Amino acid sequence: MAEAIVLPKLGNTVESAIILAWHVAVGDRVELGNLLCEIETDKATLEIESSAAGLLLAQLRQPGDEVPVMSNIAVVGEAGESIAEFMPATEMRTPNVDIAFSHGLDTTDSQRVSLPRDERLAISPRALNLARRKGVDYGSLSGSGPDGRIIERDIEAALGERIKVTPVAQAMLDSGEFKLAEERPGSVRVRKADLVPADEAPAVKAIPLKGIRKTIAKRMLESLRTTAQLTLNASADARALKTLRKRLKESDESLGLREVTINDLLLFACSRTLPAFPELNALFEDDIITQHGAVHLAMAVDTDRGLLVPVIRNAEALTLRQLSAEAKRLTEACRAGRAKPDELSGGSFTVSNLGALGIESFTPVLNPPQVAILGIGSITLRPVQAEESVEFIPHIGLSLTINHQVVDGAPAARFLQQLSTNLAQIDLLAIGM
Repeated sequence: MAEAIVLPKLGNTVESAIILAWHVAVGDRVELGNLLCEIETDKATLEIESSAAGLLLAQLRQPGDEVPVMSNIAVVGEAGESIAEFMPATEMRTPNVDIAFSHGLDTTDSQRVSLPRDERLAISPRALNLARRKGVDYGSLSGSGPDGRIIERDIEAALGERIKVTPVAQAMLDSGEFKLAEERPGSVRVRKADLVPADEAPAVKAIPLKGIRKTIAKRMLESLRTTAQLTLNASADARALKTLRKRLKESDESLGLREVTINDLLLFACSRTLPAFPELNALFEDDIITQHGAVHLAMAVDTDRGLLVPVIRNAEALTLRQLSAEAKRLTEACRAGRAKPDELSGGSFTVSNLGALGIESFTPVLNPPQVAILGIGSITLRPVQAEESVEFIPHIGLSLTINHQVVDGAPAARFLQQLSTNLAQIDLLAIGM
C-alpha cells in the first residue's frame, strides 16, 4: 500500500522548510532510512530519510518550494498504486508536482492523478523520468507523440542538441557576469576558459526573502519592536590577551592549545564573568525573568546562508581547550549546513565579534528572549595617561546591549567593568583551564 513521506516536525519553533534537492528519482527503489532529500529550515540544512520501503512514486514538492511541517512531500509504494489521495489539495493542477511513474512501470490513466485532459502534463512517464535525470527543460519542447505528447525520443533529441557545460562554467554563466566567447576553443564541453566577462553589468537582481534570511529579517524587526534596547560601550586593555595568544600559538603541540584564538579567549572570559551577574545571564518572556545558573553561551557565526547563532552549553564548566574545540565544531557545522536545531537554540547570552573585520564598536541587536548581547570590536591603540606622559596601549572594544525593561544600567556597567578586568588579566583567569 502506498505511503506518504511527511516533512517531520523539526523542533518547537520550525514551521516550514525549503526543499533544496532530491537525491532519489521518481521510480527508484528506496529502503527504510534511505536519504531522500535535503531541506533548509530557518536554522539549518537537514537530510530527510525515507519512512517507508518501495518505489518512489511521486515527488510532491520540488526544489525551492517552501513546505509546512507535517505536509506530504513524496509517495512511496509499488507499481500501479494510486497517489491521488496524497496530493496537496491546492496543487492538484500545478505542473511543478512530479506525478510521473518511471522506469517503464505499467500505469494507466486511472492510476494517475485525475486532472482535466488539457491540464495534464503532456509528457510520457519515461520521457519525464529521463528529463528529470538529465536536467532537460521539457516545458519548451514540441512533442512528436500522439496529440503532441512529449515522448522519450524528444528528450533524447534535446540532449543531443544541448551544449554540455561544466559545473564551474554553468555557475559563472548563471551569475550573469560571464558569457560564451564568440570564438571559443574546440572543446567538447563549455569550460571556464570558454567564457569571457559580459559587456554590461548584470541587471538589478530580485532576491525573494525566504529561508534563513527571512527568519533573520523577522526576528531583528521583532527584537527592536518589543524590547527597550540600550547599548553601553567600553574597552579593555588587550596586552595580556595578545601576549597569551602568542604564547599559546607557540606552545608545545602536545598541549593542544595552538589553535586557541582571540575569540576563544573572549568567550572564555565571558563564561567566567557571567556567573557573578545573573541579571545578564537571563531570559525575559511572558513577563517572567528566568535567570540561569549555567552559562549557555551563544555566538554569532557568519555563513553563506546568513547569520546563525549556535550555543556552547555549560560554557562556564569547560576548560579553555574544551571551549575552543566546541566553538570550532559548532562554527564548522553552521558553515557546512550540518548544525542541528537543538544546537541553535537555548542560549542565555550572546557574543558577536566583528573585530576581525576592523569594526571598533557597534550596536548589537538583542536575540530575544535573551536580555543581553556583547559586541566585540577590533584591537586598536588608545592613549592612556601614565604619570607624566601618555602611553598608547592596545585596547579591545566592548559594546553591551541590554533589554532596559529588566536590566538596569548599573549592573550592566559593572559587568563590563569586571569583564574588562578579567580580559586585562586573562593569563591569571586561564590558569585553571
